[in-house]
Amino acid sequence: MAGKFFYVPQINLLGAGCVSDLGGQVVELGFKKALVVSDKFLNESGIVKKVTDQLETNGVEFTKFVEVTPNPTCAQVNKGLEILEKENCDFIVSIGGGSPQDCASAISVLATNGGDIRDYEGVHMSKKPGLPTIAVNTTAGTSAELTINYVITDEARGVKMVMVDKNSIAKVSVNDPELMIGKPAALTAATGMDALTHAIETIVTPGAYPVTDAMALEAVKIIFDYLPKAVENGQDIEAREQLVYATFLTGMAFSNAGLGYVHAMAHQLGGVYDLPHGVCNAMLLPIVERENAAYAPKKFRLIAKKLGYHGAEHSDEACSKFVIEKINELSEIVGIPKSLKELGVENPDLDLLAENALKDICAPGNPFMPTKEQTIAMFKEIL
Repeated sequence: MAGKFFYVPQINLLGAGCVSDLGGQVVELGFKKALVVSDKFLNESGIVKKVTDQLETNGVEFTKFVEVTPNPTCAQVNKGLEILEKENCDFIVSIGGGSPQDCASAISVLATNGGDIRDYEGVHMSKKPGLPTIAVNTTAGTSAELTINYVITDEARGVKMVMVDKNSIAKVSVNDPELMIGKPAALTAATGMDALTHAIETIVTPGAYPVTDAMALEAVKIIFDYLPKAVENGQDIEAREQLVYATFLTGMAFSNAGLGYVHAMAHQLGGVYDLPHGVCNAMLLPIVERENAAYAPKKFRLIAKKLGYHGAEHSDEACSKFVIEKINELSEIVGIPKSLKELGVENPDLDLLAENALKDICAPGNPFMPTKEQTIAMFKEIL
């Protein structure tokens, strides 16, 4: 049996107030000028300034690229790279959830490897480590600040390209729950359910092993305990901090074990219809896992036990049913939409979505490979 690789950023800052240590880390690492990658909302709301203040205090120069949108595109990556090269930046500070983090990862890889970002779709396609990145997370969900995965939308094809690349991993990750206080309930719910999807897919994937199981199972319990609290009260710092820990655990787990067909399907909805990734994952999670249960019964038994369903007398079917019901209950509690129609998509191209899902890089990580007909049937359940 081959050994396992376990990828994680070299330095990880965790907990309330840890962003104040960012500047000192930059000085210690010897970086001189940053390209700050973020979005307009975080820039206008003052979150970006909370981070750049740490750079200014420590005499570190920076220039900003704050035009990243949800589902970042090749064009945005190219624009960010152009600014980085023009300003002679020697490192990147990414601030945000999945979109700014993914865009920054792409810029980082292109800065040292050259070419077009489309060249790097797939697994470990780059040759050189990316430009050093300090990844500051502002949502508890995507784990993009610490994984070897990033996703860029090829706007020409309408496809979300998934890159799994050890050379894209951040040098430093920063997870400060104080940067997440007051986030809208809907965003909190979507990112939290994204983290739950990461955890459950990691547990049931054939690529899982005891280390990733342990991290993902603990994250599942934390998310069920604290996500409703954070959605109900965005100022609840304890809930925010616990979700930070859960996100950190899931990030380490899925970055090293892989994901599955929930992501394979959700990527297509984001790529074709520009829908929010976390919401798509949340809607598809119970549907796909219901089908997966027959192929990974021991894993569903582990999840059920972690959620309080104890007793050897329970059948595999009872355990998997319990888990699916708990996922549906949590989605209901935190207000996840139930259909694509609620998201403004009434007549999706099911053939295209299914064909692209089958080709997605996450698909082989599923316990079984659905057919095109099965995939279409699952998509129909969220119409």
